Amino acid sequence: MISVRPFRIRALTASVALTLATCAMTARAETKIAVIDTQRAIMESEDGLRAQATLKKVFDSRQRELDKKQEQLQKEREDIEKQQGILSKEALAKRLEAWQRDMSQLQAIFLEYNKELQKKQGELTQPIYQRTMSLIRRLATNDGFDLVVDRQAAPYVRGDLDVTDKIIQMVNSGGGSADSGDKAGKSGDSKKAAPKEAAPKAPAAPAPAKQP
Repeated sequence: MISVRPFRIRALTASVALTLATCAMTARAETKIAVIDTQRAIMESEDGLRAQATLKKVFDSRQRELDKKQEQLQKEREDIEKQQGILSKEALAKRLEAWQRDMSQLQAIFLEYNKELQKKQGELTQPIYQRTMSLIRRLATNDGFDLVVDRQAAPYVRGDLDVTDKIIQMVNSGGGSADSGDKAGKSGDSKKAAPKEAAPKAPAAPAPAKQP
């Protein structure tokens, strides 16, 4: 006797799958999504470009200082190497000690300059970040977006969903001041740090100390 149970189970499974697919399509149709490249919105705005220019000036200035100090130490090391057969052991030891001390100080300055650059970056970009978040909330409310996704979190984005350029225009027009936006949103965003990827590269580290 042939059983029809498996057919009924398969039919039921197909029915459930069809229902779920229909629900999913309906949910997609009802959910309005926007995508934004937050980092680009911040750094390609007028304020963001000015912040980058300021950071570059700080970086270039500190890098020149490090390069100058490192060049001086390089010349000193070369001179010590030339004097090894002339100087007494005591004199050579003193010069080596002084050189190593200067190299350690240079490496400490390098770390200090890195911290300074990171601090300056935060001071310059955090206000822009806060304004951008306020404008994203405003755009989502006004245009009826249910969800705004950061571009970096999505491996693929359909072009028409990207509102980055629109947010940049809003930032440039002066919107999103510190007093705008809902209090709850501002409170949540104030604890977040602005993106750090846009800072100039850290000053080049001095070469490791090498005994002549």
